[in-house]
Amino acid sequence: MKLIIPMAGRGTRVRPHSHTVPKPLLPVAGTMIVERIVETFNRTLDRDISEIVYILGPDFGEDIKQPLREMSKRHNAEAIFEVQAEALGTAHAVACASDHLDGEVIIAFADTIFDSEEPFELGDADSVIWLKKVEDPSRFGVAVYEGDTITGFVEKPKEFISDLAIIGVYYFKSGNALKEKIEKVINDDMRGPGGEYFLTAALDMMIKEGKVFKTATVDEWLDCGTLLAWLETTGLITEKEFDGVDESKYPGSTIIPPVFIGEGVVIENSTVGPKVSIEAKTVIKNSKVENTIIRDNATLEDVETEGSTIGAHTHLKSVKGKVDVGDHSVLDMG
Repeated sequence: MKLIIPMAGRGTRVRPHSHTVPKPLLPVAGTMIVERIVETFNRTLDRDISEIVYILGPDFGEDIKQPLREMSKRHNAEAIFEVQAEALGTAHAVACASDHLDGEVIIAFADTIFDSEEPFELGDADSVIWLKKVEDPSRFGVAVYEGDTITGFVEKPKEFISDLAIIGVYYFKSGNALKEKIEKVINDDMRGPGGEYFLTAALDMMIKEGKVFKTATVDEWLDCGTLLAWLETTGLITEKEFDGVDESKYPGSTIIPPVFIGEGVVIENSTVGPKVSIEAKTVIKNSKVENTIIRDNATLEDVETEGSTIGAHTHLKSVKGKVDVGDHSVLDMG
């Protein structure tokens, strides 16, 4: 089975970090956002993924492709790259992988992390759409359903129609059937709001032709689309996955769980936690850090910070307060 991951956007709402790396490659407690998506499929699907098709932006180079190749290999899948030259909507993004729309296909937009305690059974449906019950459906595209069968889709309904939001993950038994409808959406210039081609327009046509769409609900749906959302999601996952740390590795320091600490991290005379994620080879000295993401190879000296996002290869000294700094930054307030 093929997995198609549209990820051509740079993620303007997570700048400055997305200046150097696209949002799906940002880490959440030691694991890239996109890899957490793949891990969920490998754990919950009843069949294997053999190919992962990444739809990239036109300026994405080897520095982005190589970690995706390595990640795909870790999950026993071949990495394939396609390009979306212009952002024209979700249907257009999937159309950029049209050469791979055959056989069983899963499409997962790399915007959010999701999880389920129970395995997903794809069964014999023509399509399965992953959904999450939400308190405010007016903020989302929702699925209209009867039992476990989807009958239609509504984008950001002003009046209550359904509380099952579409999380951006779709299975199709026949990629060719989807391809045919996407081509019609684009060829007939069926643009939606903002002049974009929406995937739901193709799905509506499939349903009207009698294709059977089933629901799959998820237990967790975590956003990483803004700096605050990335920080909050990292805190939640750190709390879920890393509830204890061997403090003997960091003599003279206090570690307050939950904390993720990557390989080769040095912590001296500092208080770290709770809800701190520290990527590999970072050095923290004489500092107090809480509710913060620190990427790899950073150095913090005499820093007191909370609610910050700190880029890779960054050097902070004598900084007090919240900061959001990108890769290779130097900030010395001494």
